[in-house]
Amino acid sequence: MIMNEEIKSPEEVLKIMLKKDRFTEWLSLKIDEHRMGYCKLHFTVTDVMLNGFEVIHGGVLFSASDSAFAFACNSHGIITVALDVTISFTRPAKSGELLTVEAIEVHLGNKIGIYDIRTTNEKGELVALFKGTAYRTSKEVG
Repeated sequence: MIMNEEIKSPEEVLKIMLKKDRFTEWLSLKIDEHRMGYCKLHFTVTDVMLNGFEVIHGGVLFSASDSAFAFACNSHGIITVALDVTISFTRPAKSGELLTVEAIEVHLGNKIGIYDIRTTNEKGELVALFKGTAYRTSKEVG
């Protein structure tokens, strides 16, 4: 149970999270929109993100999706962690492509949240589909 009755706004939560989030900075993820249960971000694929076949490494797609997932599920001001995630890679992306990652809350319960995270290219084509199940702790983001 949360002790403080004043829950932080999604903007305040995002600020707190980004303050020490070196990984999001390292990936050059740019947040376009953030609100309760939602996050939309983008990034440009660079040469260092490519695998041996010169397409984006799956780990980069996973990491970008995981960041959007974290921003969306923590937006309620409760520390929320990944419980289970899956990802499907549907299309390759090459260096220079702009990718958009959109995390949408599809269910929010007392302890569990479910999120749909889609990565698309500039043409709107699906590059990766990530599904995340999150566990909501009883601690406030702070």
